Amino acid sequence: MPRAVRERQMLDAAVRTFGRRGYRAASMDEIAELAGVSKPLVYLYLNSKEELFTACIRREAAALTAAVRAAVRTDLPADRQLWDGLRAFFEHTASHPDAWAVLHRQARAVGEPFVAEVNELRAGIAAFVTALIAAAAREAHQDPELPDREVAGLAQALVGAAESLAGWANDDPTVTAREAAATLMNFAWTGLGGLMEGRRWSPPR
Repeated sequence: MPRAVRERQMLDAAVRTFGRRGYRAASMDEIAELAGVSKPLVYLYLNSKEELFTACIRREAAALTAAVRAAVRTDLPADRQLWDGLRAFFEHTASHPDAWAVLHRQARAVGEPFVAEVNELRAGIAAFVTALIAAAAREAHQDPELPDREVAGLAQALVGAAESLAGWANDDPTVTAREAAATLMNFAWTGLGGLMEGRRWSPPR
């Protein structure tokens, strides 16, 4: 079997095990058995449990980032860009719950150096959202001079809210990805005041 295919099997097994059992409780024996390979082969390919976990974080972070970026079309209105990005985020985290558990819970719980890997993912997504918010403000006000600090702060708040909401949605099977995306879109685009007045942002069908 080609090395890339075998390594993908190992990472798939590792993400599932780490996501469900946690980094400390997961064993290399369990991961090897789930992948259908010997434990020495896992060590041969990925050297150590720490490097295996790091490889899982990097792969899943890249997949999540790619899914969000691929969903956003810059030729669409700003609100549609934000909606498509949020929907892609929640669809991906819902479809890959073990991967999201690794990124959002396990890596942070274990601490360094894994937190640094997750922070890099977060910084990349926050930069992407910052650009979306800046574009939305320009579209709304026709003003290229925007307070960069405020835009960056809004992006951080939105990313943090999305992370928390994804964790809540994944813990509650009755919450769909579209519902989670609509909840955050309403909060971000319409605002709490607008929601209290009964106004909603209507997602495209």
